[in-house]
Amino acid sequence: MKAKAAKVVFSLALALILVLSAKPLRAQKATATLSGTVTDASGKVLPNAKVSVKNLSTGQTTQTQTDSAGVYTVPNLAAADYEVSATAEEIGTGIATVTLTAGSQQTLSLTLTSASAQQPPAGAAPAAPSDTLPNAPSPNKTEPSLEDLGFSKTETQSNAAQQALLDKRTHMLRIHQRMGLITTIPLVATVILGPGSGGKSEGTAIRDLHVALGSLTGDLYGITAWYAIRAPRIEGTEKRGPIRFHEAMAWIHGPGMILTPILGALAFEQKNNGEKVHGIASLHGPVAIVTAGAFGAALLSVSLKF
Repeated sequence: MKAKAAKVVFSLALALILVLSAKPLRAQKATATLSGTVTDASGKVLPNAKVSVKNLSTGQTTQTQTDSAGVYTVPNLAAADYEVSATAEEIGTGIATVTLTAGSQQTLSLTLTSASAQQPPAGAAPAAPSDTLPNAPSPNKTEPSLEDLGFSKTETQSNAAQQALLDKRTHMLRIHQRMGLITTIPLVATVILGPGSGGKSEGTAIRDLHVALGSLTGDLYGITAWYAIRAPRIEGTEKRGPIRFHEAMAWIHGPGMILTPILGALAFEQKNNGEKVHGIASLHGPVAIVTAGAFGAALLSVSLKF
């Protein structure tokens, strides 16, 4: 029976590995490299110029700078439309857009002009505000920007590093949310099998499967929690209602995920010894239900719009 339970766990783990690895494998095949030269209005190359490459679909920004020859190179870019901007102190700014295709090596050179050179002629109508400034939100952007979190436009345009930090946090929290959804599958199965795992005979199939699924749930939960804990913090931001509730629930299901397997091990040992579950081990079931309920509530609070 134990071999049968092990096969079930192995199948679930294999399916999980396939789900998690599918997207990264596709991403590795669809990368492109962008390079170019940054010069001033006279054609002089500009070393140490700051270059920002922004994916207009995701809003993710990659920062680099030119070398001594004024050349920049940004590898491992996904196929998409990009906004490329370069700046150099006391020189000016240059902005252009480019479309990268999978596996390509494309070149885009930029010429920097001063702010005064970019002003419209006297009497000309002012240009419409542009949403293609460095780190400004794109119309197609689905991820939050610094302006969404209360920072002024001046602050967001001058702090590309903080925007990159926000992009990283958003990416890690998305993985956290997806892992939470995956963790729900063995968690629900474990709870469902709980009432039937209290047989008198040692090593019953249902009891072994219950233990195996509980172990898998604990492992997945640890990965889920890691992405939330390691996501960068953005100073000066205010947490909203659903996020505050989500974190409050973590103070319930977090300790519960630690206490539940401990109580389960005590109950498992008592049942295998032919005893009736007693003492603190009898709390295994109620603690597991409360933990699962808090985990489900936390998941729903950030998955559904109220």
